[in-house]
Amino acid sequence: MNAASVPLWAALPAALLLVCGGLITLIGALGLLRFDAFYARLHAPTMGTTLGAGCVLLASILVFSALAQRPVLHEVLITVCLLITSPITTMLLMRAALLRRQG
Repeated sequence: MNAASVPLWAALPAALLLVCGGLITLIGALGLLRFDAFYARLHAPTMGTTLGAGCVLLASILVFSALAQRPVLHEVLITVCLLITSPITTMLLMRAALLRRQG
């Protein structure tokens, strides 16, 4: 597999998805630095991680489906795990912070 073997119709949207995913993740990281309160700091990285990784995984599905000339959906499992675990981790961190403030 090399760059010459990826069709243009798959390479352009995949490149756009990769750039969007990187920008969304960067915005989430900047939000982590910018916000002062703990609860506000949790929101930006969670959204950045979920949406940024989702864009990267969609680009991967597109490129590998074009190369294999069939639908390749292995990345869907990664996406499902990410969409399930990221909000749960955030919720657990918020509950732990609430318990520590009460004690």
